[in-house]
Amino acid sequence: MNVAIYGKKVTRQNSHVFEQLLKDLKDLGWKPILETELKQQLKNKIGLSQKTDEFVSHKDFHKGIDLTLSVGGDGTFIKSVSFIRDSGVPILGINTGRLGFLANISQDALLQTLEQVKNKNFEYQKRSLVRVKTEEDLFGEDNFALNEVTIQKKDSASMVTVHAALDNKYLNSYWADGLIVSTPTGSTAYNLSCGGPIVTPGCLVHILTPIAPHNLNVRPVVVPDHLPISLSIEGRGRKYLISLDGNSKNISQGEQVLVTKAEFMINVIKFEDNNFLDTIRNKMLWGIDKRN
Repeated sequence: MNVAIYGKKVTRQNSHVFEQLLKDLKDLGWKPILETELKQQLKNKIGLSQKTDEFVSHKDFHKGIDLTLSVGGDGTFIKSVSFIRDSGVPILGINTGRLGFLANISQDALLQTLEQVKNKNFEYQKRSLVRVKTEEDLFGEDNFALNEVTIQKKDSASMVTVHAALDNKYLNSYWADGLIVSTPTGSTAYNLSCGGPIVTPGCLVHILTPIAPHNLNVRPVVVPDHLPISLSIEGRGRKYLISLDGNSKNISQGEQVLVTKAEFMINVIKFEDNNFLDTIRNKMLWGIDKRN
């Protein structure tokens, strides 16, 4: 099996995780394929062989990669998805960070997890994405996001107005710092911080959540994900920000933005003893009485 490995940064705190991972893959008879920059870091940190195979871009994922391992936190997981795209290659997130809704496999359970994969004791959980089209084609071929698209004010400017339409029908003009359009996966990200609902993976919805709205009657809205969402922004400034999973670009006042469900989905490996409900309950400390 050919296993693509991606990690953002190798440090003294996490280098042993990569060493153990490479050892475990060797013991299983699997072939590691490292992202180019990660390979260089591991070469400098742990003396990785220069002969180790590497990948450079998403195009390499159509050439025989069977599995992707993301080593880090949720940000690393999201970056891994930008390599996978529509290739159908499944992904597993190994958590070396803190919270980890996506990268939720403990580094202590690494070998056990890989053995479960080898024995096919898992299932694929489909995760939907959003695709964004702008008049100026701001994001090019990277115009998709696993978590959310955000359109908002720039720097410390005054509030803006985001006009939103659903399936070409006017929805609302949000007088706020901005607006989030989230997938179910992204419901536990920026959407959650702004008071939006948590939605379980597999729900066929998008969530529209205003950022610090001035009108307290304006609440998050959950809509079917097959309906296109049209957005535009206006305010006192001339430039604003549009972000896809944190990748931000400047957008002009009045420029039309079309948000739709991407035509492909991501296959996330999930195990019977590690489900979404367990994850949110444990990460958010639900049911734990802190009064004593």
